[in-house]
Amino acid sequence: MTGMADTTAGAVLEVDLGAIVANWRALGARHPSGPVAGVVKADAYGLGAAAVAPALADAGCRHFFVALPDEALALRPILPAEAMLAVLGGLFPGTEAAFLAHDITPVLNTLAEIDSWAAAARRAGRALDAILHVDTGMSRLGLDPPALAALRADPGRLAGIAVRYVMTHLVSSEIPGDPINAAQARRFAAACAGLPPAPRSLANSSGIFLGGAAASDLARPGAALYGVNPLPGQASPMRAVVRLRARVLAVRAIAPGDTVGYNATFTATRPSRIATVAIGYADGWRRALSNRFSARFDAAPVPLVGRVSMDLTTFDATEHPGIVPGAWLDLIGPGCDVDDVAAAAGTNGYEVLTALGARVRRVYRPA
Repeated sequence: MTGMADTTAGAVLEVDLGAIVANWRALGARHPSGPVAGVVKADAYGLGAAAVAPALADAGCRHFFVALPDEALALRPILPAEAMLAVLGGLFPGTEAAFLAHDITPVLNTLAEIDSWAAAARRAGRALDAILHVDTGMSRLGLDPPALAALRADPGRLAGIAVRYVMTHLVSSEIPGDPINAAQARRFAAACAGLPPAPRSLANSSGIFLGGAAASDLARPGAALYGVNPLPGQASPMRAVVRLRARVLAVRAIAPGDTVGYNATFTATRPSRIATVAIGYADGWRRALSNRFSARFDAAPVPLVGRVSMDLTTFDATEHPGIVPGAWLDLIGPGCDVDDVAAAAGTNGYEVLTALGARVRRVYRPA
């Protein structure tokens, strides 16, 4: 990784762009039916889309997805002109001109959005690319059965829209045996049969590992690119991407019976050395990890003791004489990957990564 200045007092997130590219290629090998996109919404899951998206583009990725128009506007100037850049959140009223001016592809989720984009095409005097989103069970965004029926009854509403893909979003792809996966595949096939012929996009990160049932013309992995395990309960097939380290600010000796942190949730049972580290929930380091997690120092576990507070977290360094002010503890890395942190916090790897805040300094290993 790039060197860290000794003046860095807080936390550092080291991001291996080469590992992200390797994960993208590995996912592509598992999805031979069509290309694999890069989902770089939420600032590339907290890792820095301005660094991640160009690295994927340099490796050959030509399909990118974000959640919101502002994310697309930030990335458009640094992606190849021929790359598709699509906004999953849809075509917000009044944004049509920005989508058109910056060659951003809307994912159309409602009949109203379809009508607005068709009207924009008429004004532009040419066909405009779009993706149609079909809701097959998520009940968030996407064309529902009445909307699909309306399109079947009046296909002219799509006049002027060049449908690049029809997509849906899997509900439970990380559980291969969940019957909703097969039900969604059936619903999607039925919906596509009633629409004009177009390439299809189905698999997300875990969906790629469902094999033929989720094969389509374009896969849309996100979390797996960033090292989150797409196969919970099994060994991860993805390369680790991040290392989160935080600096020790102080080490103090406490006696048996002394307590640590807010609400005295930890009481020492022996003479102990408590290391205070510069990371807290203001940095996205989950308060739920209080008394439930171990960092690593020289690959050995260092228990988190007491409550995680806004700026500080405390660890029992009694067994580690090398932990002194200025030392670094590994919070995510070998022996405590992002899924381990998520399990200890009672959440998922997606939330662990996307929660990491602006005070956490990002450094990058080039692809």
